[in-house]
Amino acid sequence: MTSAQSKSTRKKRANGVESRQRILDATVEIAGERGYEGTSIAAVSAKCGLPASSIYWHFKDKDDLIAAVIERSFETWLVAVELPGEASGTPLERVTAMAGNLAKSLVDAPDFLRLGLMLALERRPTETRGRTVYLQVRAVAAQRIGEVIRTLLPALDETAVQTLTTYTVAGADGLFVQREINGDTVDLVAMFELHARLVYEAAVRMAAEKGAEAGEKTGAGTGVRT
Repeated sequence: MTSAQSKSTRKKRANGVESRQRILDATVEIAGERGYEGTSIAAVSAKCGLPASSIYWHFKDKDDLIAAVIERSFETWLVAVELPGEASGTPLERVTAMAGNLAKSLVDAPDFLRLGLMLALERRPTETRGRTVYLQVRAVAAQRIGEVIRTLLPALDETAVQTLTTYTVAGADGLFVQREINGDTVDLVAMFELHARLVYEAAVRMAAEKGAEAGEKTGAGTGVRT
């Protein structure tokens, strides 16, 4: 391949990446306004200024396009679901910081969760790929949260970890929906930080109760042996 051919190939790839991003950006706007049903290839084409043929070159159909939007958003959002290192402060401070970062990511790009929740609540004879992808990435997020709980409170058994994980995710969903309803009057960052503190305090209490139960059993067992 000559230098000119190589340069031409790189330019085509760059143009392809740029076109794909334009299509996804347009889809985010359309889907955010109209939902899954109101999103169409024609509407996306009009929004991004690219012909439908360009969209079909990148994506098989609308469902494939919606799934790609969720995947792209999730990759960015998942970075926020990281527990800061021990140098960042106490366990409570670290959990609160993670919650704040997560809320900021949703404020900056709410379309992942907005569109995902709409898809999750829908029931169709044939499962859409977009919904399947959202449920998969949601499971990954829950897994990350469970790992954080296990890291900070290793004394908790798996049942307690799952209970706390479910409660954490459900609470975050509710706070996000509340902001969608009431708009900027809801400080999502402050609400997520409060939610994180309450969950952490509940987890500490559960760990203490588990420890007390184990101590009582040990004491009872010792009494029987003596």
